[in-house]
Amino acid sequence: MTTLTVNIENKKSEKAVKAVLDALGLNYEVASNIKAKERTPNRAEQVLYKRLNDSFEQINLHQKGKIELRDAKDFLDEL
Repeated sequence: MTTLTVNIENKKSEKAVKAVLDALGLNYEVASNIKAKERTPNRAEQVLYKRLNDSFEQINLHQKGKIELRDAKDFLDEL
């Protein structure tokens, strides 16, 4: 038996390689070597993290009584 290790960063390429291996009747394993903590977040993930972090900070300040949040009804009326 021969073991072949292939590092693929593109999901489309991964699907294509899997399709070829399936077509050839070969067995394969898929393993992700990148752990979430080791990977650098992309731009969209950074923006989402910042927005969520800001929202949680506002919730914490509201729970401590330091700020007053708008009612959902007032917000919807404004739209």
